[in-house]
Amino acid sequence: QVRLEESGGRLVQAGDSLRLSCVVSGYTVSYYGVGWFRQPPGKEREFVSAISRGGGDKLYADSVKGRFTISRDNDKKTVYLQMNSLKPEDTAVYYCAARRTILTVPANAQEDAYAYWGQGTQVTVSS
Repeated sequence: QVRLEESGGRLVQAGDSLRLSCVVSGYTVSYYGVGWFRQPPGKEREFVSAISRGGGDKLYADSVKGRFTISRDNDKKTVYLQMNSLKPEDTAVYYCAARRTILTVPANAQEDAYAYWGQGTQVTVSS
């Protein structure tokens, strides 16, 4: 059973930086593409960023492009989301999700492509 656990969310001020971590356990993380999604208060869950199994392909939502960076360390079984220049509109519960793929499959922004999900971590950005 694949398990994902997010951490790193907290209350910060606008303009601050934060790094979220997603630890993938229960299976070899290098077999999985991983995505980050978020759900702002009162809104639907939305795509943030994704990284392919090998790390060579990355996707970003337009709203975070240039501010957020996704990366992975397969030895540590962890995928990171570095968030810079945070804005109040980045306030949300952030979820990581994983999908098992073959090596050549690119990163995926579709929520329904992911079979495994974490419980989420709250990020609050005050103005």
